[in-house]
Amino acid sequence: MLRVHFGDADLARIRLSAAPDPLWEIAASLHRLQTRQGRWAYAEWYRTTRRQLREKRLERALRTVLLPLFPRAAYFPDFLTPIQTTDGLDAGLEAILATPPRRVLEEVTTLARVVGAPSWAPQLAELPTRKELVRVLRAYYEAIIAPYGELMQARVEAERAACCRGLMDGGVEGMLASLGPTMRWQRPVLHVDYHPTVDRDLRLDGRGMLFVPSYFNWQRPVSLADPELPPVLIYPLLHKPSAPPPGASGGSPAAPLTALLGRTRAAALCTAAAGATTGEIARAAGVSASAASRHATALRDAGLIASVRHGPTVLHTLTPTGASVLHAATRTPGG
Repeated sequence: MLRVHFGDADLARIRLSAAPDPLWEIAASLHRLQTRQGRWAYAEWYRTTRRQLREKRLERALRTVLLPLFPRAAYFPDFLTPIQTTDGLDAGLEAILATPPRRVLEEVTTLARVVGAPSWAPQLAELPTRKELVRVLRAYYEAIIAPYGELMQARVEAERAACCRGLMDGGVEGMLASLGPTMRWQRPVLHVDYHPTVDRDLRLDGRGMLFVPSYFNWQRPVSLADPELPPVLIYPLLHKPSAPPPGASGGSPAAPLTALLGRTRAAALCTAAAGATTGEIARAAGVSASAASRHATALRDAGLIASVRHGPTVLHTLTPTGASVLHAATRTPGG
């Protein structure tokens, strides 16, 4: 169990990541390859990953470099998931290269003591070895993670929409209470399901916390081991997905969209642009809740919207495909 202690200043400094964190997704995906748990949620990814690893000639690097450095265990080195990666993969990889050698050695030593580390791991304190690691990380990301970038972004956007509803309904504490089921808010402590061998307290002391929804994280949130580093909590997205409305807004469906989908489904798609529950779609389209649910199912099956449960309700948002359809149908002639 991880207990995160919030003060009033921390509650004012809570942030929710706007995008997947590339290096944390690398770490979580490597953990997926080390267990059969949750395979149903990543069935397509599992089917393609082995082929991609073989075609990109990454199998040996996976076995000898990545899996030993990212064990599915109570610990792996913090320097592999720097806070700078919130600005993108390049920024994160640059931060790995810039890590002080002393810190690298300390964390590799901890890995060796807690889990076990490969014999070459201390060489990561040397810049040429870290450059080779960065090359492998980039190749793995481009082959295994990047093809799912749009889907991951869609799910993060849906999570942000759900959290915004929690914030509007109950303030910051309402948002924290909506983050379950892997977290439980009991003011002033957030109780987090964690690795079963770990029991610790994290005191934020006015630093706030960055929450990062993760596509590949499964069941248990994870944080940095060093309590002096900027507080960050990576937590699993529930599987079902969702996604954002880039620039689309609700309102009366445009004629081309109505002709394509029919009036009710066009209205449902427009309403979902801002994030909408089944009841809100029903009111916007002027139909019953059961009819709205059927239309939402049809749109979801077509890949135009995605749905995530938020407490007793289901929140529907656009997928990138749905956003593109809506944008194309509602833009003015000539752009």
